[in-house]
This record gives sequence, C-alpha cells and structure tokens, in this order.
Amino acid sequence: MNSNIIERIESLPPLPKTIMQIEEFRQDSEKEAFELLKIIEKDALIVSTLLKVSNSAMFGFRSKVETASKAINLLGINFTISIAIGGTVQNLLKTNLSAYGINSDDFMRASNLATTLTALWLSKVSFDLKEELVLPALLQEAGKFILADIIDSEGKSEKFKLSLEKGNSISQAEKEIVGITTSQITAAIFKYWKLSDNLINVIEHVDDIENCPDEYIEETQILDVIKTICCVTNAMSDESIEKGIAKAKKYNLDVKNLEKAIEKLQDRLLDE
Repeated sequence: MNSNIIERIESLPPLPKTIMQIEEFRQDSEKEAFELLKIIEKDALIVSTLLKVSNSAMFGFRSKVETASKAINLLGINFTISIAIGGTVQNLLKTNLSAYGINSDDFMRASNLATTLTALWLSKVSFDLKEELVLPALLQEAGKFILADIIDSEGKSEKFKLSLEKGNSISQAEKEIVGITTSQITAAIFKYWKLSDNLINVIEHVDDIENCPDEYIEETQILDVIKTICCVTNAMSDESIEKGIAKAKKYNLDVKNLEKAIEKLQDRLLDE
C-alpha cells in the first residue's frame, strides 16, 4: 500500500462516540433492543438514515415506519446495527464517486440491496452466517470512496475508464490503475478505526479469493457473490445476477436459496 493511500486513511476523522458504543454493543453476547434504542436516539443522523432505509421498497413494510423503536422491532437488532454503522461510515468517507460513474445515493442503494439480499439468502441457509455477514455485506465497498478520490486527484480517471472498457472487472481495473483493490482498502480503513477483527478478516480477501485463509473462505466467497450481484455500478441487473449465480455455483454455495432471495428482492423493487 503506497504512502499516499496510507496518508489518506490516517487522515480520516475518528468514528463518532455513538458508533463506538454501537460496535461495543454489537460484540455483546446478550443484546436487548431497548439498549440499542438508547444509543441510537442520541444521533439524529442515524435515526434519519434508519427511517429512510426502513421505508424503502426493498423491505416492503405495510405501514410507514415513523420511529426508531418501530424500525428496530421490524428490522431486528443486527440489521439496525448495520444500517446505523453503514450510514455513518458513508457520511465520514463521503467524496466524489465519479470515477465509478455513480454518486453517493447510487452507492448507498447498492449497499442496502447487498445487505438485504444477504439477509434474504442466508436466513434460509444459516442464522449464524446471516447475523455475521449482514454488516460486512453493507460495508465491504466502503473503500471505493478513498479509491475514487485517488483516481480523480491523480488524473487517472480516463485510464480507469479505459481499463473497464477493455473488459476488466472493477477490481481488476483498480489493481491495474491504483495497485490495490476495494476490499484491501476497506479492511485497512476498518483496522485504522479499530473495528472488529472478524469484520476486517471476512472483507480483506473478497477481491483476492485465492489467497483467503481457509477459516474465512466461505464467508468471503458469500461476500464476493453478493458484491457481484449488487455491483455498485449495475446493482441487480440481469448481467450482475448471472455473474453472481455463476460464482455461487463455482464456490459450491446454496444456489437454490440464492435464486429465491433474488426473486423476492426483485418483486419488492417493482414498487420503487
């Protein structure tokens, strides 16, 4: 990792106290919804983000969600935590994503689709996996904010675009033009912020599956499938879904329930 990237990561503001409290709460073995509510209600931005996401079509709730308490009850503790941390992280990293041809709203939509698809898929596969991966599914693309800034500030936007036009994947283009990929940057950011080791370890090799340690391989493969289907530049497109399902088959993951989860999410998105 070059000194410019390290410098940019180390210049990031610290995580707000509220997020540190939520992260401590997340690692507690016994979680109570009212305790999470007490933390979240201190932060107006988190409450606003939580209500906005809760009322989006991808969740399909029948009535409008107007309070943080109702959102927690409907979404569940871990999903609420993911949205709270994810929205704050995006706000701290906020920068121009034009190098990828998207804006912050596009990015957040893709991230929310990723965590929703993860929950729908893994709820039929493994409760423990679902609880473990909803947050990294939401956060794994966060490094793109740093990479987009570097690509733009170093005048490499055209080279990056040409690399993609040659048929390279986004991670291949990142590696070619910047020398590092999103998953590596995201892991480095979370190390700097001292987030949990497990969160870091399951994200770090998403763009480098071949070198992923065996103990994290299944989780990392699942994140790769989710990242492919909910690609920030083409989330839930026919092409992205086809590529994601192909990866799931390659990794010998549960394709049947993945396809059902995709269909369910597509139905919800018809209401957007």
